[in-house]
Amino acid sequence: MLSKNKKLGVRGVVLIIIATGWICFILFFPLLVLVWEAFKHGIHAFLLPLLNPEAKHAIKLTIIITLSAVGINTLFGLPLAFLIGRYRTRMRALIDSLLNLPLAVSPVVAGLMFLLLFGREGIFRGILDKGGIEIVFRLPGMILATVFVSLPFVVREVVPVLEEVGWKQEESAWTLGAGWLRTFFRVTVPQIRWGLIYGMTLTTARAMGEFGAVMVVSGNIIGKTQTATLHINQALADFDYQSAYSCSFLIGFVSFFIILIVQKIYTRKKS
Repeated sequence: MLSKNKKLGVRGVVLIIIATGWICFILFFPLLVLVWEAFKHGIHAFLLPLLNPEAKHAIKLTIIITLSAVGINTLFGLPLAFLIGRYRTRMRALIDSLLNLPLAVSPVVAGLMFLLLFGREGIFRGILDKGGIEIVFRLPGMILATVFVSLPFVVREVVPVLEEVGWKQEESAWTLGAGWLRTFFRVTVPQIRWGLIYGMTLTTARAMGEFGAVMVVSGNIIGKTQTATLHINQALADFDYQSAYSCSFLIGFVSFFIILIVQKIYTRKKS
């Protein structure tokens, strides 16, 4: 028994060394270099590029798109999660497969699909012209593209929770006379809240960092349709490295901070 434990201990140490080395190489060291480059000339040099009008507009646009994508994917993701997690329909396999499409398809391809639908030569161009509606190279198109690439996260986090908790508590509430709406908010939501929160958190991080799909449908117009990630790309193209470093750190820090806070709250609630 002792020798067996010693062998497991050695294997564990080896696995820890490999895992730690890989995480440091692929995550920690790149992040450390980014932080160094962003702040090596001081806090003033870090903040100055973020305060110019183009950067402020790009950050504001990113926030609008991110909040819109999270709201839309939560609103429509919950019914999809219930359909997959609670009902054994013939369409389940098809819907489940389609939900994986945003993870498999390149964001650039996703942007191109929306361009083919709503662009100047798009399928719905005639209808949109009659209604005076502009989607491509406007905010609506950027939101749609971001919703597409971040679609699966709410559903994927909520479905396992729904499958685990089952119907029992909802059925008990219905037996006691609670309506479906009251049952949903008083019984179902508390059961799935952490899956839902995690899904919304991952959607937020994904939406903030989206580049390819938004690049295609936005036109990358400075001060109009340029998001934070597009601003970073433009800054690199213009050799404005400090601006690129500052904006990159801001997006990465906000995403990491949101995930960290959610994880901390969940750990405290669980303990």
